[in-house]
Amino acid sequence: MGKKLLSEKFYKSMEKLESRYPSKVALLLPALHAAQEEWGWLPPEILDEVGAYIDVHPAQVREVASFYTMYNLKPVGKYHLKICTNVACCLRGSEELVEHCEKKFGIERGETTPDKRFTVVEEECLGACGTAPAMMLNDDYHESLTVSKLDQLLDHLE
Repeated sequence: MGKKLLSEKFYKSMEKLESRYPSKVALLLPALHAAQEEWGWLPPEILDEVGAYIDVHPAQVREVASFYTMYNLKPVGKYHLKICTNVACCLRGSEELVEHCEKKFGIERGETTPDKRFTVVEEECLGACGTAPAMMLNDDYHESLTVSKLDQLLDHLE
């Protein structure tokens, strides 16, 4: 393996976690989280480095990273809007929220604005059916959204 792309901080945090898991392979999910936190997304060379560190084949790392929607396999904007479009949210207006974002930012769902500020994606379920429609803005939940509430939230972003 060539030059390491992940920081010393990443490796130290993995060493601390290792004793809490039954095997090094069990570090895969926490390692992907830590790598994404550091890089903002998981490019192929980072997936390879994570796999090499925990001794897992790169294909297996990609299988896991592509299965879970919380891992970004392409760059995302500074503000990552994940709008739930599952049944409860859809019935309460989430599709209107997605369409509003598409129009407001001039992008389609799954895309990032040219200035790299906003990425809008559909999320299968955020587990907030009782307070639908729900959205995650980066790591924060926002529930009982309307277009007006969404615009207020977006207008306060830097």
